[in-house]
Amino acid sequence: MCWYGAGDRAITDRRRDIAVEVKIGVQHAPREIVLESGQSVEEVERLVSEALSGKTQLLSLQDEKGRKVLVPTDRLAYVEIGEPTVRKVGFGTL
Repeated sequence: MCWYGAGDRAITDRRRDIAVEVKIGVQHAPREIVLESGQSVEEVERLVSEALSGKTQLLSLQDEKGRKVLVPTDRLAYVEIGEPTVRKVGFGTL
């Protein structure tokens, strides 16, 4: 077997191992929208700020699977941005 380049791929894919949980409250909706995003906390905060300042009419975030979540800015109730969490891989003791 050839493992050539596996280390390089691990370095470039490191960002995928870090997820930020984002909770979005929408006016007149019974449940909040919860997604895990590969975007950084700063990037999510910037997008929320731009949406609330009126620069855009939609808050657009992308989840880890590449799906986009679009919320009209006039319907935003709140946005909660969690701390980045590193996913654990493998077996370990709890």
